[in-house]
Amino acid sequence: MLLFDPTLEAFIAVGIIILVAFPIHEFAHALAAFQLGDSTARLFGRLTIDPRAHIDPIGAILLLLAGFGWAKPTPVNPFNLRGGRSGEALVAAAGPLSNLILAAAAALPLRYIVASGMEIPSVIHNTLVILVSLNLLLMVFNLIPIPPLDGSKVLFAALDRETEYRIRPVLEQYGFLILLAAVFLPILPGGQTLVGAVVGEVLDPLYELLVGEQRFLVR
Repeated sequence: MLLFDPTLEAFIAVGIIILVAFPIHEFAHALAAFQLGDSTARLFGRLTIDPRAHIDPIGAILLLLAGFGWAKPTPVNPFNLRGGRSGEALVAAAGPLSNLILAAAAALPLRYIVASGMEIPSVIHNTLVILVSLNLLLMVFNLIPIPPLDGSKVLFAALDRETEYRIRPVLEQYGFLILLAAVFLPILPGGQTLVGAVVGEVLDPLYELLVGEQRFLVR
């Protein structure tokens, strides 16, 4: 799922993701939970955008090396949330929504540059391209409905109670293994993975919608 070459602009963009996007994603979870009645994240010092509270060293290193990583999961007690399953889904969706907002924020200057034909240094253009792309990747990936990803909570809230009770324990027990298979096993034509296919089908159209052109880096 590497979106870029190991260039200066890639490391700049990844640094911004680690220091800004990851903390805001987890803060969004914490804030949504707090607003819905759960103070668990606040008690653990996670109701903040301070990156020191959210950075997972392994996830940060992997993002730098492989273009794929994570922050510390935000602790949430679903039993404290107002709205039951709907509240849990809202807390889960808050993180990916923050990435969409960050992608749109990075896309605004890029869209103006594209529309106006303004000439800018390639490092600025490429950094913005990678920032939009990575935030969209984080949003789309986290909304995949497989535990432990945020999309699983949204899925469970959308199911009727009987179906949820039947499939939730199975998905929560084996979800991580299913996710690993979906990310790494090239089972589709052309050696594509399930997650790669889903991300490819969604990310590029979203990028073009936000920026007004297809995704590319200037050399």
